[in-house]
Amino acid sequence: MRPMQSMYRRKRRHVPSLNMASMPDLIFTVLFFFMIVTHMRSDEVKVRLEVPQGTEIQKLANKASVVNVYIGKMGKKWAVQLNGDIVKPEEIPARIEKLRAGLSPENAEKLTVSLRADRHTPMGIINDVKNALQQSYALRINYGGIEQNDAK
Repeated sequence: MRPMQSMYRRKRRHVPSLNMASMPDLIFTVLFFFMIVTHMRSDEVKVRLEVPQGTEIQKLANKASVVNVYIGKMGKKWAVQLNGDIVKPEEIPARIEKLRAGLSPENAEKLTVSLRADRHTPMGIINDVKNALQQSYALRINYGGIEQNDAK
């Protein structure tokens, strides 16, 4: 006969191993998803600017048809940067037309210029840029700023 202790002894159970065969497929699927939906910023801001604050800040909806124009200091002089290149205001209409030609017809129709200028930029430079945009029929202008902190 068996002793009393062995009669009540439980069998040891093992946790089944996890099948890792489909893990690489899952990882690459998630990686591919994030590569598709993530918008990478294509231009590096080369001018130094202190963006003004505002109370009615809104984000732009269609980023595919947005042209970024930055106005700020580069060394001791004021400079205008259109997307990634430093330009003179008189070069802007040709650059806008070139950018518009590379867009789809519906995005070219909705072309928006995001103008971000230093808070101390002389108004004459901003007027020169606005006149150049008007010559190229880029009439939708969004002025960039940051949310104003109400905690004083």
